[in-house]
Amino acid sequence: MRKTLTMLTIALALPAGAALADDDCRVPMADWQPREAVMAFAAEQGWTVSRLKIDDGCYEIKGENADGHWIEVTIDPGTLDLVEMTIRYRDEMGRPLPIRTRDDDDDDDDD
Repeated sequence: MRKTLTMLTIALALPAGAALADDDCRVPMADWQPREAVMAFAAEQGWTVSRLKIDDGCYEIKGENADGHWIEVTIDPGTLDLVEMTIRYRDEMGRPLPIRTRDDDDDDDDD
């Protein structure tokens, strides 16, 4: 009985976890904006596109923003809304900056 309840709990929890992790775009192809519209949107944002592809039903742009920092952007193909954006900041020499955490700030003792 206990094993059955455990299996039932796992079976019921799996679909909920998958729904929470879902970042796919679910837009019918007939409603998609053309690639030219995505490129125009990127130009309006000041982005330099090195790659435009389709991933999980979304447009995905890889390139640089207006400040020269590396970006990866996921765009809804129907509305051209941002779904997700990642920026990797660089210093003046173009090297990636180290990732800082809140704990790094605590190490600055004025003693």
